Formats: sequence, structure tokens, C-alpha cells
Amino acid sequence: MLINNTQYLKHRQWMSYALELAKAAGDVGDIPVGAVIIDSFGNIVGEGENRKERDLDPTAHAEMIALRAAANKLQTWRLHECTLYVTLEPCPMCAGAIVQSRLGLLVYGVDDPKTGAIRTVENIVDGAASNHRVSVIGGVLESTCRQHLQAWFANRRHRKK
Repeated sequence: MLINNTQYLKHRQWMSYALELAKAAGDVGDIPVGAVIIDSFGNIVGEGENRKERDLDPTAHAEMIALRAAANKLQTWRLHECTLYVTLEPCPMCAGAIVQSRLGLLVYGVDDPKTGAIRTVENIVDGAASNHRVSVIGGVLESTCRQHLQAWFANRRHRKK
């Protein structure tokens, strides 16, 4: 998907906000992933940060929390006019939820070589079982998102020693 400079700057702005949410998750011990959903008017309709450890909930990924919040706020599960910004490529669970929500656009920061289900390990959004095609832009603030995750994991390994 080709984007112009104005669109790219907008995507960077919202990814920066998702990074703030990721930092908040990391500060309290969850893997630092943040997500924000914007409606077609540029308003935040949902946001989330990883909460698996805090909530003891395997589904408490940033994307899932943001999708639930957006659906609740908009009073519909159909998010076809919304954009989801997330700092890390979604996993299979989140990719499935993104398809089910009929999301209009997914923008993510860095590929996930272990569980990435958008382009890296799997491609759920374009797969044969997908009943909706999601437009995807990857690599927005990629190096910043990668550095943030790598620093968090390095710090965690250092503390365990």
C-alpha cells in the first residue's frame, strides 16, 4: 500500500502514542506492546496495552483490549472505518480478532519472527479462511519499536541474573 508523506506522518504520530502505551505495560512487568484504534475522524475509540501478567488472562493482549474498547465505544463490532496501530506484529489470536472485527487498516511497528501472523510467520489476514481482507502497513517506527522491545527483554534477563 502506497502512502504519501502526510499519511506517513500521521501513522508515525499514532504509533508514537502506541509506544507510550507499550512503555506503560513494560513499566509494570508486562511485555511492552501498545495499541490504539482511531476512527475515520481521527478520534481515539480504543486503546490497550498488554495486561496478561496483571490480569492473569492469556487473551489480554494490547490489540484485544483495544478492539473490545473500540467496539464498546462505537456500539458495533464492525470496525471497517477504523485503523489499529500496534507496536508489534499481531499474533494468531489477535490477527483472527482483527479479521473478525472487519478492521479497515492495520498499522504495526516491528515484525515478530516468532509469532507474527500478519506477514512474518503466518498471513492470517490474507489466508483462505479469512472472510475479510485487511489493509496492512508494517514497519512504521520499526527501529524504535524493536529497540524498545529489545531493551525491555535485555533488562528483564539482567534482573534475573
